[in-house]
Amino acid sequence: MTDFIVVTLSAVGSQLLWFGSQTVQLAGEYFGDLRLTYSAVTVVVILAWMIILSAFGTRDHRVVGSGTLEYKRVADATIRLFGIFALVAFLFAISLARGYFLTALPIGLLLLVASRWGWRQWLRRRQSNGAFLSRVLLVGERRKSEHVARQIRRATGSGMRMVGALTHDGNSVTALDSDVPVLGSFSDLLEVVVSAEADTVILTGADDISPPDMRKLGWDLEALQVELIVTAALTDIAGPRIHARPVAGLPLVHVAFPAFEGVKRFSKRMFDVAGSALLIVLCSPILIIVAIAVKTGSPGDLVYRQERIGRHGVPFGMLKFRSMASNADDQLESLLDAQGTSDKPLFKVMNDPRITPVGRVIRKYSLDEFPQLFNVLRGTMSLVGPRPQRSIEVDLYDDAAHRRLIMKPGMSGLWQVSGRSRLNWEDAIRLDLYYVENWSMTGDIIFLWRTLRAITTAEGAY
Repeated sequence: MTDFIVVTLSAVGSQLLWFGSQTVQLAGEYFGDLRLTYSAVTVVVILAWMIILSAFGTRDHRVVGSGTLEYKRVADATIRLFGIFALVAFLFAISLARGYFLTALPIGLLLLVASRWGWRQWLRRRQSNGAFLSRVLLVGERRKSEHVARQIRRATGSGMRMVGALTHDGNSVTALDSDVPVLGSFSDLLEVVVSAEADTVILTGADDISPPDMRKLGWDLEALQVELIVTAALTDIAGPRIHARPVAGLPLVHVAFPAFEGVKRFSKRMFDVAGSALLIVLCSPILIIVAIAVKTGSPGDLVYRQERIGRHGVPFGMLKFRSMASNADDQLESLLDAQGTSDKPLFKVMNDPRITPVGRVIRKYSLDEFPQLFNVLRGTMSLVGPRPQRSIEVDLYDDAAHRRLIMKPGMSGLWQVSGRSRLNWEDAIRLDLYYVENWSMTGDIIFLWRTLRAITTAEGAY
């Protein structure tokens, strides 16, 4: 219903904007004795828009409410719809006003995404109160089930509540590490599904469950109308890199290599250039006010330049408004030693005494980071990317952590929207690696939107 309201408002609003309330006919276009008007075009646009949103699976219960796939499908469906209209108009020489479609497309797409986001927030609130959750039963070896349970618990908005697990021995004395109770062994599956009122079974993997057993399990769960999900031994792989292809009756899962070259790299660079230039212009009054406050608030330089490690390990000078005393770097080592974190690759000091009064305010709302827009414009940073770190932090990297240097560091990223300074090293590196392995333009846009929320609420900053 919301989609219909949004689509109708966009199409009718575009018609009223360009033609007002008068009936306007397409110039020189006849269909028999019937002359086509823009009111008829609007009706066709609304019906076609609703149909293509359904055809692209934008309301599929498996994508609604979580991840970026829902937004991506909405955008793909909308853009292709207007591409179809442009093609039809060209092939049949129909004189359509360009302004009508150039207005309806961006407004409709923006409102569709906004409405989906609004419903997602409503869903999150209801799920936090226990509504609209799938009751999940884990079936498999204890270690594999524990891993799946931890990943589900870690993901916000998964829409799943784990009601129990079945293991090989069915030992119910000890629960899984994630506090999921063990309710029995594999042979108790159907009874436990009924008693636990589970509507979803996740098969995490077990050598004792043979392919014929799995096939029979699928039949039995189908009779109970319980959904069956089979997990693969993959972690932190986004959906676009996973492709299922049945071969000889085997559901093979293909995992594409993470690619960040050619068109993808060029498109991200163009997005960075356009975005940083626009933000510099829009935020220039804020930049001027912060600059005056920093300069008059305490003695020292206006802008602080610190060497950070960029793409492929190449150092660069990262710019920030100075938020600390002028001799702050000389005090860092002793403060980390006192805090007991000198051996951790995230050099953050709690209740840092080096921060100036003005610095405390601008750091809280990340205003000190604004000069990095010039880093982005020059090409040493990106709007979204892994956290930029110092060389002494990079020296503490293990082999996995070095993969984060495949991409340029970013002003924002998954770490920025997932806790900021509250994150420990393990969580920060996991989020950065996930971003590097699964980059997408849609994801960048969503991260920037979530960054705005994190900054305005000052959540997790110090």
